[in-house]
Amino acid sequence: MARNKVEICGVDTSKLPVLKNQEMRELFREYQAGDIDSREKLVSGNLRLVLSVIQRFHNRGECVDDLFQVGCIGLMKAIDNFDLGQNVKFSTYAVPMIIGEIRRYLRDNNPIRVSRSLRDIAYKALQMRDSLTNRHSREPTVNEISKALGVPKEDVVFALDAIQDPVSLFEPVFQDGGDPIYVMDQISDEKAKDIQWVEEIALKEALARLNDREKMILSMRFFEGKTQMEVADEIGISQAQVSRLEKAAIHQMHRYVT
Repeated sequence: MARNKVEICGVDTSKLPVLKNQEMRELFREYQAGDIDSREKLVSGNLRLVLSVIQRFHNRGECVDDLFQVGCIGLMKAIDNFDLGQNVKFSTYAVPMIIGEIRRYLRDNNPIRVSRSLRDIAYKALQMRDSLTNRHSREPTVNEISKALGVPKEDVVFALDAIQDPVSLFEPVFQDGGDPIYVMDQISDEKAKDIQWVEEIALKEALARLNDREKMILSMRFFEGKTQMEVADEIGISQAQVSRLEKAAIHQMHRYVT
């Protein structure tokens, strides 16, 4: 329908084809036998996969068209390197490659500039990590990566931290159908342990109007500096419930003291 039409890079996403697994395998056989047209059909038939991946990056302020084009590069690399002999779905193989391509693009275009030498160490460390993981069938330690590269451990840690994408405090990490839980809700506030705002008469009176569970949640969150997850585990309710109760209690107190 017309109202569902969304264009990205001039592509009408409402009309994108969907390939069945058998159709996909047949196209791969034809492409790997030399039929270039089959590659175009594989790309077109998997653009929805790219769309689903770029949804994960929608809150980073990047142009959707740019992310889509970069994701398509990852898709084409996946098509060119996919092995039909492996017992794995194409989507399972392609998604990490698409994500990797987008993350490389975001790192290279990050306004927080990282020196070339740091990036080189970080990329070498990532490659060595993959190599050691394949060799030993386990995740290597930083010390093992450092020793294999001949680079000080501190430099490896610093380099890997430098290329990490910054995460917004308002990025949602969980939602159970109610209010979303954000990164900031997962962080304990050390300052809250030292602020003696309960000594203010107005706040004391506002606290007195809360029920026992609301008082307990606010006490654990703002006096003891616990995360919502820690509070939820201690009192036996879900983190989403803690979030809702906390917001309702603060709203009620705000109405009373203002």
